[in-house]
Amino acid sequence: MQTLRTQPLTAKAFAPFGDVLEATGDHRLINAGLCQRFHDRARLDFGPEARPGISIFQAEPRALPYRFDLIERHPDGSQAFVPMTEHPFLVIVAATPEATPLAFLTNGAQGINLHRGTWHGVLTPLHAPGLFAVVDRIGTTPNLEEHRYSQPWTVLVA
Repeated sequence: MQTLRTQPLTAKAFAPFGDVLEATGDHRLINAGLCQRFHDRARLDFGPEARPGISIFQAEPRALPYRFDLIERHPDGSQAFVPMTEHPFLVIVAATPEATPLAFLTNGAQGINLHRGTWHGVLTPLHAPGLFAVVDRIGTTPNLEEHRYSQPWTVLVA
């Protein structure tokens, strides 16, 4: 059995795959000083002949240990997942289909932006309702590649 251990989602560890969206670090005050703006948190990339779109996803919750055999990527655009609840979710990424995947666990106050072409697991909420705002590429050309592992992976809590 191939196993992975979760690790906390940090900007440094996740940098090769995308951006961590969270309200930490530098910010500026707006709205008469009543709101902190954590500015320009993600590198959105939708390529030519496309536009950004905001969709709402409602995914079935999963549990740890979690077993998977599918990863995917979007070669023509980035994809951001912003949870609409304060529950942690699981993020699986891989440099290539042949590389060992990594499993990150969000802290319940983080979203992610996957860079264009990043191999990743499917949306994996750990609690209901599994509701996310998703910002990604809307275009007329295909933007999905999938890879199935010959042997599944199991993600265990660290």
